[in-house]
Amino acid sequence: MSSKPKLSRRQFFQLSGLAAAGLLAEAGMRPGIALASTIGGPNSTTGPSLAVPAAPGLSDPALQPKFTTPVPDALDPGFKFVPQNLKKNRYKVAVGPSVQMTGLVNTTGGVAGAPVSTPVWGYGLPNLGYTWPGRTFEVQSGVPIQVKWENKLLDPVTGAFLPHLLPVDTSLHWAYSLPGFEANTIANAGVPIVAHLHGGHSDFQYDGNPEFFFSPGYGVRGPQWLDKEYIYHNDQPAGNLWYHDHALGITRLNVYAGLAGFYFVRDLDDTGLPGNPLDLPAWPYEKAYAIQDRMFLSTGELFYPAFPGDPYYDDFITGEGAILPPAIFPGGGPTALAEFFGDHMVVNGVIWPKENVEPRNYRLHLLNGTDSRFMALQLFEVPPTATDTSAAIQQLSFTVVGSDQGLASSPSTVSMLLSEPGSRYDIVVDFS
Repeated sequence: MSSKPKLSRRQFFQLSGLAAAGLLAEAGMRPGIALASTIGGPNSTTGPSLAVPAAPGLSDPALQPKFTTPVPDALDPGFKFVPQNLKKNRYKVAVGPSVQMTGLVNTTGGVAGAPVSTPVWGYGLPNLGYTWPGRTFEVQSGVPIQVKWENKLLDPVTGAFLPHLLPVDTSLHWAYSLPGFEANTIANAGVPIVAHLHGGHSDFQYDGNPEFFFSPGYGVRGPQWLDKEYIYHNDQPAGNLWYHDHALGITRLNVYAGLAGFYFVRDLDDTGLPGNPLDLPAWPYEKAYAIQDRMFLSTGELFYPAFPGDPYYDDFITGEGAILPPAIFPGGGPTALAEFFGDHMVVNGVIWPKENVEPRNYRLHLLNGTDSRFMALQLFEVPPTATDTSAAIQQLSFTVVGSDQGLASSPSTVSMLLSEPGSRYDIVVDFS
C-alpha cells in the first residue's frame, strides 16, 4: 500500500472544515432518520461530502451506500445482558472474536455491491456471540451488580492466541513493556484487555485501571490486577454510561476493534418504562446510538494507520522531522499516531444507517465514541433521496434533557450540540 496518496492532517482539516454528525429526517415519505456525518468544505454551511479520493486498497466512503441498512437497536430487550445469577445480580461477560456486517459493499472487482464482512472483537458470551457494540447493561440505581470479565481472544478452532486485528506499536509504554512483563508478547501470551465503566462511580480496584489488564485465561495479570470479578455499586442517579476496553498502551486499538458498549442506570424517576414519572419516551421510542468513525480496507477489514504512506503518518512523523530508529521500527512502523479521524461514520457498528420512526417524540441517547473527533450534532429535514444536507428543507431544533452526568435540572431547546470524544447527550426529538 505504498502508493497511497499522502494526505496530511492539516490538509484534511483545510478540506473538511467541520465534521457534522447529522440526523437527516426524510420529508415526503414514511418518517425516518438517516444517521449521518457530513463533512463540508471550509466555506460550506450545509456539509457536502468530502471530495478526497480513497487511498488504493482502502474502502472509498463515496462509493459506499448511505441510509439503507437499519441501525441495530442497542436498547432492544433481547440485546441486554441478563445476570446468570439473578439473586446475586452476578453477570459474566467475555471478549471474543466475531464477524460483523457493517453495511460495507464490494466496490472493487468481484460481484459489485455484494456485502463485505468485517472481522471485529466484541463483548458477549460464547453461547450468545460477540458483538460491536457489546450488549447493553441496564441496572438500577443503588443496586450493586457483580461482573466477571473474561478474555476469550482465542482462535475458536485451534485455541491459539489471536494476533491483534490492528498494528501494535510495542515501543510504547504498554502492558508488556512494564518491568517484569517484557518476556510476554501477543504471540506467546495473547492480547491483554481490561474493562472500564466510563462515567461510573467505582472503587479503585474495579475501575478498569490500565495496569489491571489480563490475558486470555488470566495467564498474565497486570501489576495492579486484583480480581476476576468487578463490583459496580451503581450509587448514582439515572444516566447513560458506557463501558470500553482500557488496557495499557492499546486502549485505542482495542476500542477500535469493537470493544465498547452501553451501560444504563435507571432510578425511580427515570425508569426507562412507559408511564414513567418524567413522561420520557420509553422503548421502543427510546434509542441509543454509539457514533464512531472508522477506516476499512476494500476487502472489509478494519484499517488503522501506522506505516509510512498511511493517512496522517507524514503529518505526525516525517512532517514533524521525527526519526524512528530502524532497529525499533523496521520499515518505519508500526507506530502510534497522536490522533485519528476515520472517513466512514459508524453508528452501532453500521456505516451510515437509517432508523424508521413514527410521527411522535423519541428519546435519543447519543454517544461520541470516536478516538479524536469533535462533532457538531444537528438535525435537518431533507428530501427522501438526500445523502447530505446540501438540499436541506429546514434545520430542526430538539430538546436536551441530559448529558454525561445524567438528567439535566431543566430541559433546553437547541439546534446544535458540540460533542467531544467520550461525551453523551440525552435528547428528545419530535418527529411529528
